Amino acid sequence: QVQLVESGGGLVQPGGSLRLSCAASGSIFRINAMGWYRQAPGKQRDLVASIISGDSTNYADSVKGRFTISNAKQMVYLQMNSLKPEDTAVYYCNAKIQPRHYEPTAYDYWGQGTQVTVSS
Repeated sequence: QVQLVESGGGLVQPGGSLRLSCAASGSIFRINAMGWYRQAPGKQRDLVASIISGDSTNYADSVKGRFTISNAKQMVYLQMNSLKPEDTAVYYCNAKIQPRHYEPTAYDYWGQGTQVTVSS
């Protein structure tokens, strides 16, 4: 079984910063990609940023230049600077993981979500 556990959410004023962390554990042979999604009330869950094989990154246009995704071993981080009220959402960690060496399929796994609220 694979688990993703997020931490680092909270309440911050506009212009402030937060750093989210996500730790993957369990039956993991290979992590193909990790990323962060967010979902605001009444809206769909959207990609914020992703990182593939530790090198290739992708960002939503709305966060480019403000957010930075990075990873190390079985962790993924999201450094969020210059936060805006519209960044308020539940942030979910996602990982595409191949659990076993003899099974080439990679599966999607999700964390439980962490609330980020940007408000004065």
